[in-house]
Amino acid sequence: MKICVLGSGSWGTALAQVLADNHHEVVVWGKSPEEIADLKLHRNTKYFPEVLVNPAIEATLDFDTVKTADILLLAVPTGAVEEVSRQASSVLDHPVIVINVAKGFHPTTHQRLSEVIKECFTPETLTDVVSLIGPSHAEEVILRKLTSVNAVCENEASAKQIQELFSNDYFRVYRGTDVIGSETGVAIKNIMAIASGIITGLGEGDNARAALMTRGLAEMSRYGIAQGGRAETYLGLTGVGDLIVTCTSPHSRNFQAGVQIGRQDSAEIFWKTNKKTVEGVKAAKVIYEESIKKHISMPITEQVYRVLYEGEKPSQAIKLLMARELKSE
Repeated sequence: MKICVLGSGSWGTALAQVLADNHHEVVVWGKSPEEIADLKLHRNTKYFPEVLVNPAIEATLDFDTVKTADILLLAVPTGAVEEVSRQASSVLDHPVIVINVAKGFHPTTHQRLSEVIKECFTPETLTDVVSLIGPSHAEEVILRKLTSVNAVCENEASAKQIQELFSNDYFRVYRGTDVIGSETGVAIKNIMAIASGIITGLGEGDNARAALMTRGLAEMSRYGIAQGGRAETYLGLTGVGDLIVTCTSPHSRNFQAGVQIGRQDSAEIFWKTNKKTVEGVKAAKVIYEESIKKHISMPITEQVYRVLYEGEKPSQAIKLLMARELKSE
């Protein structure tokens, strides 16, 4: 199979290596001349300073490379998914499976990303959309450390094809069909990771973080089920699995953003200095607005939103959460 990876960042590079390790023909497209030049030398020093990547990976600045692909892997930030999808569809002359690995929602329409992708492609250029998501950090995958994720698609045959495409002795892929539950789960957990970082930055301990993750899982499942997702999904890799790794790992940009905000007891400096993609920031706005519209109780999400967008102090947000009306679990 020939796979074109759209995006030369950390996750695009790491997944390209998984595919190259599995002896597929892989080409990475990117906008950055520096990153593409680096990949041609079998490295990506911006993200992995001391790692040599599989030399079979090709790299290009020429977007027309998608014309010869059997499968497209979208490894771009949430905000770029729509633009890159439309561009890809415009140059294709045959249908492809699109693999999406971003976790979030459209910033304006609040659609899940698989919905966005389907609207951007035509029946002549799209076979299926499969989301490859779950508890995974590129920093570990590039070192071939053991990882398990989920290939999710309503069409199980397409999910199985992607499962077989990626699976090897260090990268195990499960498959599922609950697209709504999985895509909402992996997006909302980024909000919880910011919250986890905030309480860590404020100096709270393991007790607080355990409670945060447990009640965060309740919010994730409550929202997803209301949208049509299945409850059991939240006990799997795209639920509690992704929640654990993102709320605890130093590799998590969302967690690290929260730590900074907690230490400063304010999001002001974060907004002024952050240059990284922190998907939970955008997700917090989307989910808070949707939860209000649909009357879904999301107290942690609400406080993260208020800290990020209304200038509330994290220390005050914690007090408000702890002072809520007592209730049964």
